[in-house]
Amino acid sequence: MRSHLKPIAAVTGSLALTASLTACGGSSAASDENVVTVYSADGLKGEKGDGWYDQVFKDFEKETGIKVKYVEGGSGEMVQRAAREKANTQADVLVTLPPFIQQADSKGLLQAYVPKGADKVNGGDKSTDGKWTSVVNNYFGFIYNKKELTEAPTTWEELLDSRYKDKLQYSTPGVAGDGTAVVIKAMHDFGGKEPAMEYLKKLQDNNVGPSSSTSKLAPKVDKGEILVANGDVQMNFAQSRSMPNLGIWFPAKDGGRPTTFALPYAAGLVTKAPHTENGRKLLDYLLSEKAQKQVSAVGGGFSARSDVKATDANAIELTKLIDGVDVFEPDWQDIDKNLPSYVDAWKSATGS
Repeated sequence: MRSHLKPIAAVTGSLALTASLTACGGSSAASDENVVTVYSADGLKGEKGDGWYDQVFKDFEKETGIKVKYVEGGSGEMVQRAAREKANTQADVLVTLPPFIQQADSKGLLQAYVPKGADKVNGGDKSTDGKWTSVVNNYFGFIYNKKELTEAPTTWEELLDSRYKDKLQYSTPGVAGDGTAVVIKAMHDFGGKEPAMEYLKKLQDNNVGPSSSTSKLAPKVDKGEILVANGDVQMNFAQSRSMPNLGIWFPAKDGGRPTTFALPYAAGLVTKAPHTENGRKLLDYLLSEKAQKQVSAVGGGFSARSDVKATDANAIELTKLIDGVDVFEPDWQDIDKNLPSYVDAWKSATGS
């Protein structure tokens, strides 16, 4: 396993325009020069105002006087919205998970800008042309209800058991970053598209149904409405502070070792951003030492900068969590190119 921890769980959520703490204030018009608009995958803003975004946006506004207008949704949703608005760009900064950050780049939605501190981000966690840079590292994972299940499941095959009938759910591939991650991990663990789809077809018998939001599955698991769901380490670790029944685990193929892969929250400056300079300032701030040191302590994630060595209690617990888990690196270029066909194969296999 690599010594430097990364993340995607990609995440999703219903499209919601929300004020980020006092960061939106009363000034949100596009003409306001003291505003920056962020379109982001969900997971970094706390449900109780205690997430990483909540803290850094508050600090950013205090230090710069620039208000943050925050729009949250699934990774795919955010890219689609930005694409629809190309003729009248609204967002300044886009934050989303692989492969959707690559998708945004291929659609011409991102302009090159290398934030201060990006030289400390590992090469695989940023684009070579400066279009995007990871700001929070993260890993794909699953969650289970620790109260109802005395032990976490260990294999994909266990999830086919009748005890999980209508007690299992995962977010929608192609819409949610973490839902897309289910397909990516299954293809890796089962050795290709066909065996992965064969398995997901069987799993559909226990699946409650589609969900555009990964973050909304955790409360259902915590309450015992379902026993197992997909997610990502950063988001679920942060949610577990207010949801004590959440446990995180990593499925293995029967006879194999548990696996995961990095799902970083990657940020880029939007092409023709209405407040380009403010977008640059925010990207610089997100990668600043101060903000990066808060990633684990406040956000429950992993710093994107290799020179920021977190030693807080959360960082120690997170490191233990993925100890013994094999971390593989997806071929993101292949996934970006073939994602539509993978999603179509999933829809065909599951009847979704």
